[in-house]
Amino acid sequence: MRQTVDVLISGGGVAGLAAAAAFGTAGYSVICVDPAPPVTTGDAPGADLRTTAFLQPSIPVLTQAGLWQRLEPHAMPLQVMRIVDAGGAEPEARITHDFNAADVSDQPFGWNLPNWLLRREFVARLGDLPNVDFRPGTATARVFTREREALVTLSDGTKVSARLVVAADGRHSPVRRALGIPVHTRRYGQKALAFAVTHPEPHRNVSTEIHRSGGPFTLVPLPDHEGKPCSAVVWMETGPEIERLRALDRAEFGAAMNARSCGLFGWLEQATPLTIWPIITQHAERMAGQRVALMAEAAHVVPPIGAQGLNMSLGDLTALMDLCTPATLGEAAPLDAYHRRRWPEIQLRLAGVDALNRASMMENRALRDARGAALHALYSLAPVRRGLMQLGIGMR
Repeated sequence: MRQTVDVLISGGGVAGLAAAAAFGTAGYSVICVDPAPPVTTGDAPGADLRTTAFLQPSIPVLTQAGLWQRLEPHAMPLQVMRIVDAGGAEPEARITHDFNAADVSDQPFGWNLPNWLLRREFVARLGDLPNVDFRPGTATARVFTREREALVTLSDGTKVSARLVVAADGRHSPVRRALGIPVHTRRYGQKALAFAVTHPEPHRNVSTEIHRSGGPFTLVPLPDHEGKPCSAVVWMETGPEIERLRALDRAEFGAAMNARSCGLFGWLEQATPLTIWPIITQHAERMAGQRVALMAEAAHVVPPIGAQGLNMSLGDLTALMDLCTPATLGEAAPLDAYHRRRWPEIQLRLAGVDALNRASMMENRALRDARGAALHALYSLAPVRRGLMQLGIGMR
């Protein structure tokens, strides 16, 4: 027997769950599938210990989906973005620039939350929507599209007819592959360690990005942990260096981590296990195909710099919700419009993050000195600073 649904969402990560909540809240019938059950506690095996900073433009679509109301009590505001150059002979902060959201807005840049908590709250929201059927442990096996519908076979043998398929199934998207949409990938030879730390100095809602070599070392504010100030860390380095760091014992790792942090928050103590994530830039040639919209990492992947990744995904979702109507859901015209709306912004942000990442990886001391001097001169210009802040949070 074939099931009929308005929207089938392939992928139950943070972006896919957000899409399911958004379409479900809008009144569409939705099936959302993912091959793995979501991990919704921070201490469970396989928990995603990264964090996500939702920038200002992402809040309306989360609110309309009934998600922000659940997230806001747990969210840590990000008022200041601090860029630190530590590219000298020793790992010491030699140039610091603060970007304060008050210079461009009466709100913080964004709000930070752990990814495992996002999954917990998103799944709970789907449970409140009787028109949304979330099926963890089920994958998309085959996709065949035609003018009037998409025919999807799931891994349990279920056949689904959908007016629209949303591919939110990651950088190796099976839906994207089924449509034959090519991707372009840049590899940096980098990986990232993600974990949380406590520290004696309060973070004061400051997100700090420290540049030396190999990639940035970023501390993002979290709520206190066991009575101590706490931050999420994303430490980007070359692949071999990440493997070396992971192999260190706890004391050796702590010493390396504290040297890399330049002591800006006092002595850091590791508070959670380490997780490792590969770093690439990738984009699909098109954001849509017949009866299919690509979003999130199925469409674009960026290094974790400037909180761009999931916010780009929510930009995709915002555009989809704006362009989809009950009468035209899944038809060619709105899907073409979706591609045209998202494509230029995605290319701009991919290029910007790629340039920042390459600059942050510099090993040569002279090049690091040049990088520090150039960024200091650039960031010291008030109009440039305001423009970069507005661009970074999507206000222009």
